[in-house]
Amino acid sequence: MTEPQDPENSTRRLSTAEAASPGGVLEMQSASGSSYEPGTAPDPPGGRPGRFWSGRRVPAALVALAVLGGAGILLYDIAAVRADHPAMQWRRSVADDLSSRHLDDVWVLAGSALAAALGLWLLLLALTPGLRALLPMRRRHAGVRAGLDRTAAGLVLRDRAVEVAGVQSVRVRMSRRRATVRALSHFRELDDVRADLDTVLSLAVSELDLARPPGLSVHVRRPAKKG
Repeated sequence: MTEPQDPENSTRRLSTAEAASPGGVLEMQSASGSSYEPGTAPDPPGGRPGRFWSGRRVPAALVALAVLGGAGILLYDIAAVRADHPAMQWRRSVADDLSSRHLDDVWVLAGSALAAALGLWLLLLALTPGLRALLPMRRRHAGVRAGLDRTAAGLVLRDRAVEVAGVQSVRVRMSRRRATVRALSHFRELDDVRADLDTVLSLAVSELDLARPPGLSVHVRRPAKKG
């Protein structure tokens, strides 16, 4: 004796012949996608890992050279004036030019805007960590910090994705917060391929052991028809 099935609650996979439209045109699935946000993981025993800070050696060296050179020339000129020598021609020209220009002059406004932009840029460099291509990993020990390059993480995900049956080629775009995977499948149902990719890539992301696991976005489609 079998129980009657409710047609609204029963689900089954349609075959290719059953997926045909009423007009007789066969409807083939051309794309399948999914997106997952990372879960919140507990703090590791080594403490909360932070981002790696860049040394900013080139900007710091350029600023130091500019300040040292300008201060040295100005100090030499002031010492020469104190020794009853005339001031340098450039300082007299600058003083005369500034005394004759108003605050709303175009060159004064342009110079002020340039100085303000340069100052904001230096403040941004000083207050931001930089090294966006280096992803911090979970700290297992208090005195050890490790990082993984974003390109290397993307290559790991790509190598795992191409091992899935039905995947022809894969492109991975890895950012600090999300890994976007776009795959081409030349056989199998796209939903099946995407489901396998979701499982494999979720495991791969967890095995990367990143401090902040990125969200995962998987898109699978058929390759373009030639001709």
